[in-house]
Amino acid sequence: MEAKAEEEPAAAPIEEPQKAMAEDSAPPAKEEEAEKPAPASPTEEKAVVVDDDGAKTVEAIEETVVPVATPPPAETEAPAAEAPKAETEEEKSCAPPTEPTPPAPEEVFIWGVPLLGDERSDTVLLKFLRARDFKVKEAMAMLKNAVLWRKEFGIEALLEEDLGVLEMEKVVFMHGVDKEGHPVCYNVYGEFQNKELYAAAFADEEKRKRFLRWRIQYLEKGIRNLLDFKPEGVSTMVQVTDLKNSIGLAKKELRQALDLLQDNYPEFAAKQVFINVPWWYLAFNRMISPFFTQRTKSKFVFAGPSKSAETLFKYIAPEQVPVQFGGLSKENDTDFSTIDAVIETTIKPSTKQAIEIPVTESCILVWELRVLGWDVNYGAEFVPSAEDGYTVIVQKSRKMVVTDEPVVKDSFKIGEAGKVVLTVDNTTSKKKKLLYRCKTKSSSDSI
Repeated sequence: MEAKAEEEPAAAPIEEPQKAMAEDSAPPAKEEEAEKPAPASPTEEKAVVVDDDGAKTVEAIEETVVPVATPPPAETEAPAAEAPKAETEEEKSCAPPTEPTPPAPEEVFIWGVPLLGDERSDTVLLKFLRARDFKVKEAMAMLKNAVLWRKEFGIEALLEEDLGVLEMEKVVFMHGVDKEGHPVCYNVYGEFQNKELYAAAFADEEKRKRFLRWRIQYLEKGIRNLLDFKPEGVSTMVQVTDLKNSIGLAKKELRQALDLLQDNYPEFAAKQVFINVPWWYLAFNRMISPFFTQRTKSKFVFAGPSKSAETLFKYIAPEQVPVQFGGLSKENDTDFSTIDAVIETTIKPSTKQAIEIPVTESCILVWELRVLGWDVNYGAEFVPSAEDGYTVIVQKSRKMVVTDEPVVKDSFKIGEAGKVVLTVDNTTSKKKKLLYRCKTKSSSDSI
């Protein structure tokens, strides 16, 4: 019995909390009867069911609490329907403020050609790709640097400047085209042997900057006026560099200009022809040529003094080559121009060459002739077609030497059918290159 008495107090704490919960949760029955509330709904009636000992079951407690805490169905559906609207408003409040529409990107031009949206754009972009062996990242970096440099240097404004360095046109000038239609640019750095000319270009920092701006301006104008960036157009030029008496490319001023042109004007040379190259330069080139790619080597041509003119004639017709470089083209010539073709022939050693020019009617015949290096005898005569006619000496045979005029021009007024015979006698042991051309004019024209 003592053991049973000890166990009963241990069970009491379990019942007391349940009883306390029932008392706290259930409304007092006596107070409800006293106040006589309105009849409860079926749910409420179910909620007040109690056990025999006066305590509500857990299910009864839940049913009592849930209906009270849960709002009516009509009220619970409204927030659910409005939820998307609330989220939209919240999203709007969290969204960043609307920024003004940015201006359209500035259109970029290079050499007068837009980089995008033009049929010429591909030609421009290909120049940078070829310059970097089609390595896209390097080509894009080169293009970006070129665009930035052009903006900093003020290329567009430079085109309108009047730099007035007329003397420099003896150093760099454009003249004629090659056999494939490429414009030809001549670079005659030997002109800087003239101290006055050199001082005009490099005497001080201001003049050096002026020369550099003039050189860039000259090239930029040549590109825009003479080249065509369309897919089928000519977008490159031939560069002829005369190294006779050249001060050399080691001069800081020239090297700076050349580096600038190389970085910002890529792939503009269809051919690079170096003439009057000294022997040591040819030897140096042979040493370094193995390090060039085949594509690069194919663009470079070197010729010593004795082969310079003939080398030029491989790429440029003699009528397009200036007189100073072995051709027949000269400024302010009233009789001939670059459209008047020149005939080339070679005179073998110890051989006399006769050139016959037939004439069928009265006219004035004009001709010009040149033998590279001269050292020959030259004469001209008119032979009539009539058997009883007399031969007329137009030019008595005379010795032509290197110091004579490079080109001989003669004319003869003809009144009857016949032919003019030009005679060139090569008495040397070397072959000679002979160039000549002729044309007829009306006999009423002045000679």
